[in-house]
Amino acid sequence: MKKLLLVINGCGGVGKDTLCDMAAKHYRVKNVSSITPIKELAASCGWQGEKTDRARKFLADLKALTVAYNDYPTKWVFERYREFLESEEEVMFVHIREGAEIAKFVSATDGRAKTLLIRGGERMKEKCTQGYGNAADDEVESYSYDYYFTNDQPLEVTEELFVAFLKDILNAF
Repeated sequence: MKKLLLVINGCGGVGKDTLCDMAAKHYRVKNVSSITPIKELAASCGWQGEKTDRARKFLADLKALTVAYNDYPTKWVFERYREFLESEEEVMFVHIREGAEIAKFVSATDGRAKTLLIRGGERMKEKCTQGYGNAADDEVESYSYDYYFTNDQPLEVTEELFVAFLKDILNAF
């Protein structure tokens, strides 16, 4: 069985989760994020799930601390990757924001992970260039991705385009 491992990134609100949900209608999908274990830690510090600039910076800073201490986010995501390899799932999306962390994960998978940047077209241009005040969000465009997808169509068209896009990537393997 062909398995597609994609590190997915894009600025906040560009539709990454929506695209992953669309893919899940057509493929067996595993969808994980390197920030998930950090959110669990943050909750024990009083974070309540808010998505303010201040909260986004807190999560980014906390993640940076855990990376520096013992590389916890990469270890956590790599364990999810091992589970994926043993499963019947066909596509795994791994949400990683920071370029250095993306490169580290791609290397840890011996290059099996491919990278995908989601862009939002004109409707998102201002939001994506305004800056959030943390490197995880502000440097999304600085990585050289394997694939790019522009999410700028109505949902029903986007689903068809994105599923065809994934099919083309799968067929390339």
